[in-house]
Amino acid sequence: MAPPARVRLVIVKKAGPDLEAESGPSRNSLTASSSSNNSTAEQVKEAIQDLYQIMVQTNAYDLTSRPSSAVLEATIKQFDSQLLRIHQTASKSSNLPLIPPELIQYVDNGRNPDIYTREFVELARKGNQLMKGKMDAFASFRDVLANEMGVAMPEIREDVLRVVRETGGREEVVGREEETRAEGEARV
Repeated sequence: MAPPARVRLVIVKKAGPDLEAESGPSRNSLTASSSSNNSTAEQVKEAIQDLYQIMVQTNAYDLTSRPSSAVLEATIKQFDSQLLRIHQTASKSSNLPLIPPELIQYVDNGRNPDIYTREFVELARKGNQLMKGKMDAFASFRDVLANEMGVAMPEIREDVLRVVRETGGREEVVGREEETRAEGEARV
């Protein structure tokens, strides 16, 4: 015997006078034509449709003269396979946003996630200040080293100038001591 006719429910997300419910052919024909890469939302809608069909068939069980246990069993199997597809689609980690485990732990412990955000920003600020201090210290070391190398080895002064220029330093720091000595000798 043929299964009873299926009614397809459609959820429409717009308001207005043209809001209508759509009825159509059996979902079996629609499922065959749809690709296996349906969105999770569409798959959930199909699972809800299967639940609705199970409810209708359960209410009409043995009220008709034809045997309905086979139809009910087929619908339950279809619902089971739909739940499996939803699980496989939802299990793909690429579809989920990355949530830090620490934030999940904060919420699990009953703490406000804004506290986590505030602490994260404070730690980032401290880390940035530390990094800026290190960068300034290395820049100062670069300038002192470039100056000493320019004074001690004038033959590599052009190479030292190129390195200082390419690392964001000031060229006037190279050989500065030599100029200071020359100015000091001129005064005497």
